[in-house]
Amino acid sequence: MTLALRSADEQARLDAALVDLFEHKIAFNQVLGLKIASVRPGDVRGLITMKPELVGHYSYGRLHGGVISAVLDAMGGLALMVGIAERHPHDNMLQVMQRFSRMGTIDLRVDYLRPGLGRHFVASAEPTRLGGRIGSTQMRLVNDEGTLIATAAAAYVVA
Repeated sequence: MTLALRSADEQARLDAALVDLFEHKIAFNQVLGLKIASVRPGDVRGLITMKPELVGHYSYGRLHGGVISAVLDAMGGLALMVGIAERHPHDNMLQVMQRFSRMGTIDLRVDYLRPGLGRHFVASAEPTRLGGRIGSTQMRLVNDEGTLIATAAAAYVVA
């Protein structure tokens, strides 16, 4: 018996469910103001707009390091969800979303390269390895001028 590949409509439902999960159902992402710009394989991006609640250094108005870390962590998890969906093209939206319940960050390293100055920031992520139990990612955060602010690498339990 051959299972059908995910239809374009089902893929659109999955994409919408991933955006909804990361923008609305993960409450902390709402605090951050995280908006998902793309959930395509090879192009997983989110953005945040600077606001007073995200400032870490009051004298300089810099983005808080914890915000940078949290946004990069979220994007790493999203990149793995996109990778899992791509690896399981026969799974429908509900089956892929069920896999998220078993995910969790087990290691996160952030390199803060420059002060978090800007009007908005774009975070991108890509899987570097997606095994049966563990997935790894690389992430980047740039400001509205394209200046690289931070990079990160993370590992997640995926099963």
